[in-house]
Amino acid sequence: MDALRLPFSPRYITFTLCLILAGFVAALMITGFVVSPAWIVLLVLLVALCVLGVHDLLQEKHAILRNYPIAAHLRFLFEEIRPEMRQYFFEGEKDGTPFSRDRRAIVYQRAKRTLDKRPFGTQYDVYAENFEWVRHSMAPTPVADSDFRIRIGGPDCPQPYAASVFNISAMSFGSLSANAIRALNKGAAMGGFAHDTGEGGFSPHHAAHGGDIIWEIGSGYFGARNPDGTFSPERFAETAANPQIKMVELKLSQGAKPGHGGVLPAAKVSAEIAKTRGVPMGVDCVSPASHSAFSTPVEMMRFLGEMRRLSGGKPAGIKFCVGHPWEFLALCKAMLETGIYPDFIVVDGKEGGTGAAPLEFMDHLGMPLREGLSFVHNALVGIGARDRVKLGASGMIVTAFDIARAMALGADWCNAARGYMFAIGCIQSQACHTDKCPTGVATQDPTRQRALVVADKAERVVAFHDSTTKALAEFVAAAGLDHPDQFRPHHFSRRVSPDKVLSLAEIYPALPPGDLLRGTSDARFKDAWEMADPHSFRPRAVGRAAA
Repeated sequence: MDALRLPFSPRYITFTLCLILAGFVAALMITGFVVSPAWIVLLVLLVALCVLGVHDLLQEKHAILRNYPIAAHLRFLFEEIRPEMRQYFFEGEKDGTPFSRDRRAIVYQRAKRTLDKRPFGTQYDVYAENFEWVRHSMAPTPVADSDFRIRIGGPDCPQPYAASVFNISAMSFGSLSANAIRALNKGAAMGGFAHDTGEGGFSPHHAAHGGDIIWEIGSGYFGARNPDGTFSPERFAETAANPQIKMVELKLSQGAKPGHGGVLPAAKVSAEIAKTRGVPMGVDCVSPASHSAFSTPVEMMRFLGEMRRLSGGKPAGIKFCVGHPWEFLALCKAMLETGIYPDFIVVDGKEGGTGAAPLEFMDHLGMPLREGLSFVHNALVGIGARDRVKLGASGMIVTAFDIARAMALGADWCNAARGYMFAIGCIQSQACHTDKCPTGVATQDPTRQRALVVADKAERVVAFHDSTTKALAEFVAAAGLDHPDQFRPHHFSRRVSPDKVLSLAEIYPALPPGDLLRGTSDARFKDAWEMADPHSFRPRAVGRAAA
């Protein structure tokens, strides 16, 4: 009966008007006020629209039709008129922009298992600056099984995890709806890949379908906190013991708003969210900008080691968007001093982020993924720790090409948020922060999120994952390789001007193994390495660099 309940909302105005008009015309005809054939035709049309509206409310394939019965058909109608019309429903972005309508179309096609091929060649200007491509082989290898795996867990980790190379990035319950979380996790369970909880805690919706979980712990320590907001080892250990949780992740920052805390207004803190996060109702739920459990790089490494111990030896890692280079190099020095190393590091690019953030933060704060990933990879190589620390990458990763390029620059695996959101129905209406998501993905309104049918969207989640990793396997074969971890920067080219092309190896030169330990002369690292202090996140004063 919930599906037939029509709240007084503009979303249902077309359907409601059809019902009222159909009843009014039927009453006129029954009482004999009107008898002409034209009124009969009008009644038939109105009844047909009412039937269509009921069908829209009950069907399970299109969330937007369930939330906007009858009216939403206009969207699909205009899309079918001609391909050029589609831009009006994809924010009007031009092909070639970081997240063009062309890339969104790839997600929709793969999620629905429809043909993702097209005629008449590329739509990109191959002579435009920054155009990139993979160098293929004249002797392609056979296409391998696309279930590419990477083992995560260093020598201090008794419970390593065999992860897919393409997983669901951090998106919290509270930011996403319960149905969205359930669909994502069920898809992860069906496809055998991981689902990051985001910092909002490990909720019953994450647990509902048993998909592999990466439990993210942010500065609010949600789900693992004392009443005063400090970290609770007891609560953390209790939850981390759940066998569904495969890895634990300490979040330092995120690409969309590094160095910025967050607030979930009291009005949005439902009883369910309060229980999941371990916060009281009736007050704002605050994520501080910085952590209270540690204040120096050495303390952070020890805290990370404690997270691994309390979890029973599961892989423990950190996630951040690269900021001051000396701060990560300070972490590297702390690893050397304490002998405690993260099992993994997730580098989040500033171009990523699915939630709302201040405009200046989204546009101009933090390091983009490629530069950040290359920096972290080279730093770990420079201290001789790259073999024991696995690297994940997140930030506008959608296609097989995105994954291959990230792995060439040092990533062992990739996470995606936006792509999986599109797979479960997001149309990027940019209403996430208003609680009025038209497809039920990013809302806590129960009448809106009922539009998202978990079973149907879970199929799309696993289809998107499988189709993308299959495309990656074909990419690998075309390059003459056997596994995506064999991609290197020299396999990729970028046009840097109309008449000049460089390989990514030339753009992102490699640091020799152990070079930082020997006292590097590389200008990218020399001053920052000298400034890095394992006992403080503030830089040491080193000549001109101190300014």
